[in-house]
Amino acid sequence: MSPKYKIMKQIIIVVTALIFSTTTYAQFQVSASGGYAISSAGMKLGETQTSSSTENSYGSYGEGLNAQLRGTYFFNDAIGVDLSLGYLHGSDQTVSKVNLTGYEVDAIARARAFGAAASIVYKFNPNIYARLGALVKLGGKTEAVVYQKATFSQAEADAIGVPLGSYSETNYVEDYHGQFPLGFVAALGYEHPLNDHFSLFAEAEYYGISLKRKDSEITEFNTDVVLADGTVAVRGLYSLDNLPAGVNKTTTYVDELSNDNTDTSKELAVKVPYSSFGINFGVIYKFKKSTADKTN
Repeated sequence: MSPKYKIMKQIIIVVTALIFSTTTYAQFQVSASGGYAISSAGMKLGETQTSSSTENSYGSYGEGLNAQLRGTYFFNDAIGVDLSLGYLHGSDQTVSKVNLTGYEVDAIARARAFGAAASIVYKFNPNIYARLGALVKLGGKTEAVVYQKATFSQAEADAIGVPLGSYSETNYVEDYHGQFPLGFVAALGYEHPLNDHFSLFAEAEYYGISLKRKDSEITEFNTDVVLADGTVAVRGLYSLDNLPAGVNKTTTYVDELSNDNTDTSKELAVKVPYSSFGINFGVIYKFKKSTADKTN
């Protein structure tokens, strides 16, 4: 078990214990929200290439739609603790876009991730509050979806038995998984009470987190041979069970490779950004305040 995992586990245990403990003042509430986040990292994710230029693509896999469920326990009118679970449905990010004579690529990647956060909550007044805490990714993946079109040379066309001008069309999906990450979350929100139990809220939220890749797996793969007029001449020339030479079904990412390494299923690890800035809207349900009996 990694040190980061142990730290996050301890934080969650402590926060959960505090939420369900009894104090002289007890206010427990639950909330549900949804929102949209934009990139705040601005790191390079890929490139767009044409015959005349190459342009970098920047962004973060934390961009996209999100949904959260939270439980918050207030010890008094100002201070509380918060435990939340969330899901990120990430937006498409350009990894590679190539438009050259006889060769085209359109590759995007997107996050599908579950996370949790443990935070301290402070109310400046009955309406305005702030949250600050630790954030961890619990599961999910970064999914790459790739389309590739390559026109055959005369030798390649002859080997397959198709006329010159024919091309291959390849579509595949590769899932990337990361090591356990630990980041932080900060939010500033406004709550509008509707009655004693229900409130509406809006908040600005920042996630600061990146993910180090651990491994990846190709989960879908298909290559068709297509004639110049668009007719499919050969379906499934390559498939998940018959990958072309040089394509690995699984890849492991490591911190070091020897200079004489020949294992193409191993690559150097990289960190990818999930940091984002978003706006959330939701509803809060407050349970009845309870006051514990005092004894002297």
